[in-house]
Amino acid sequence: MKKILCFILLSFLFVSCSKDEVTQEQNPNESITIPLSIYQKIYGVTSEIYIENGFVYINTNGVPDHKSPYFPTNHPLYEPYDGSNPFVSNYNKNPNGISTLNLSFKLPVSPSKANSSTPTAMGPIGVSLNGVPFYNQYAGMNEPLTREINSFDQGNGHPAPLRPGQENGSDGRYHYHMEPILTTQAKGKNVLLGFLLDGFPVYGPQENGKNITSSDLDSYHGHSHSTSDFPNGIYHYHTTPDDPYINGSGFYGTPGTISN
Repeated sequence: MKKILCFILLSFLFVSCSKDEVTQEQNPNESITIPLSIYQKIYGVTSEIYIENGFVYINTNGVPDHKSPYFPTNHPLYEPYDGSNPFVSNYNKNPNGISTLNLSFKLPVSPSKANSSTPTAMGPIGVSLNGVPFYNQYAGMNEPLTREINSFDQGNGHPAPLRPGQENGSDGRYHYHMEPILTTQAKGKNVLLGFLLDGFPVYGPQENGKNITSSDLDSYHGHSHSTSDFPNGIYHYHTTPDDPYINGSGFYGTPGTISN
């Protein structure tokens, strides 16, 4: 009889502990305040990152910290395309260059699920660790990225014209539509890569030793659970090698702003 009572007591304690562990996971519908120390992992900034009135402010110049054929030939980071990008099958350099920009990202510091989704616009939809902006999955208005991928450099990015129709061979807005592969090669494929405008983080294409594809994610191209930076859980996006690459059918949360 004593053995039976002990077994019941131990079972009750195990279930209670399990319930406590589950409740520690962040509810995806609740907001979570992201500490400044996490934002400070973004190293490609032109001024100090700061938080004010519920928003974090991140200023960058949009210039990558890795080599690229899109720099002027006399630039220290100029390097002809080296054939190393696994996503590129037939490299075709586009007519733009890399310009120094003045990008100001204003993101909600306590992101939460929006009541209705906001579609991503053409242009910056987020910021990566090196200060280069993320763009969405389209080459133009609802045009697939397929052909444009062949203009991506060894860092998996390329420049758009400063303004539509202004391709001049020297100016441009460098950006990533996909995984910034030189960042993941240096830091790992499971690490924080930046944030989208709604304040939710973007992670690389691996998680817990598994390669992530779009089929593992929801329609926004993310899911919610713990990460190395957020042990209590948070909604987060992933880069994947398949369309839509970073973000799917709009922002999961309410987007902040980008000015340039």
